[in-house]
Amino acid sequence: MHSILNHYQIILESIEEGVFTVTPELKIMSFNRAAEKITGFNRKDVIGRSCREIFQTDICSENCRLRQSIETGESFSNYPLYITRADEKRIPISLNTAVLKAGNGNIIGGVEIFRDLTPILELRKAFLKEHSFEDIVSKNPKMQRYFSILPQIAESQSTVLIEGPTGTGKELIARAIHSNSPQKNGPFIAVNCGALPDTLLESELFGYKKGAFTDAKQDKPGRFALAQNGTIFLDEIGDISQAAQVRLLRVLQDKTYEPLGGRKSVETNARVITATHRNLEEQVGKNLFREDLFYRINVIKLSLPPLSERKEDIPLLIDHFIKHQNYAANRKILGLTQEAMAACMLYDWPGNVRELENSIEHAFVLCRDSLLGLHHLPERIAPGIEPFHAPKGLTLKEIERTTIQQALEQNHWKKVITARKLGIDKNTLRRKIKRLSIIEPAET
Repeated sequence: MHSILNHYQIILESIEEGVFTVTPELKIMSFNRAAEKITGFNRKDVIGRSCREIFQTDICSENCRLRQSIETGESFSNYPLYITRADEKRIPISLNTAVLKAGNGNIIGGVEIFRDLTPILELRKAFLKEHSFEDIVSKNPKMQRYFSILPQIAESQSTVLIEGPTGTGKELIARAIHSNSPQKNGPFIAVNCGALPDTLLESELFGYKKGAFTDAKQDKPGRFALAQNGTIFLDEIGDISQAAQVRLLRVLQDKTYEPLGGRKSVETNARVITATHRNLEEQVGKNLFREDLFYRINVIKLSLPPLSERKEDIPLLIDHFIKHQNYAANRKILGLTQEAMAACMLYDWPGNVRELENSIEHAFVLCRDSLLGLHHLPERIAPGIEPFHAPKGLTLKEIERTTIQQALEQNHWKKVITARKLGIDKNTLRRKIKRLSIIEPAET
């Protein structure tokens, strides 16, 4: 028996994972060499002490996984959280728990195996940096192609048109172009043209002179004046009137404009970047947008895809938003549970990247653990879906396939009902079924 114990001790001392055992009262009984290295504590100083006293984790007080294992016999695998080292540095770990039993089957304690996740998080940061431009992240081939040419676009003085559905990050692209341009030290002035009535748009863009109208008691500079030596970003340019289009065309052609009530032309050197969620070529065909203005602003066009067409970016974007929220709220959230990630991959995100960012912020407000779960996400992301526990090693595509198939089975393969409960269009569900090769069982 003594020889067997020695062999076990040699094995525990040779592995790279930290291992410690506790009594039913959670007093530490053993502490291997890797546990010393990861935590910075000497085993002499921890034997006999409470593990809560040593590790100081967020779950020690209420949701201790080791205590739950001892009380229920249930094991936990790859559970991520932060611990506090002896030098007060907080590091991420992944833990596994199990019970210790005597020969007669009685529980005599618990064992926890953990590993340092710091190298993995460093790799994740490097991956994010490789697949990002300024504050925009993507590994989508189309977005990556844009990342490669954005520095050249920024260096030029050409007018840029950014197309894409609402929430795809058009202003982020515009700001990234400005930040890498020769005008980067100048102002960046954003104007939401769609939010301004036609009667105010011209005065907002070009300013006015004292006495131009009843309430014009003094001169007021417009947005073009404020953007001098910098960049003006005209968002939702597809919503401006024909009259405003004529005024804007002159600015782009001659680099001059006249404030309302003014008699002299004013020169501008502001770089113009425009954006719209509309298809301007269709607008031109319907005589809703001037053709000559369209060709003036369409020197360089970037068409941003909706998030539903770049779902490979969802995990990357979630990591990015979690990093921002952790910094803003001084939190240490490590990521999403598998079922929460499956729900995010399944959802179509009509609000695109902005909706995803808001959903992660919503989850942060509700979460008091190390992982954002399905119940922390807004109800619309996964209405009526049973929590799905994905087996280890599944790809995101496999998780999405399993989640859809599970929902279909729960609703007896009725696609309209399933689509409604998943929060997606029935045609979207049919496309997913076909793409994921989900086969409905034959009726018996």
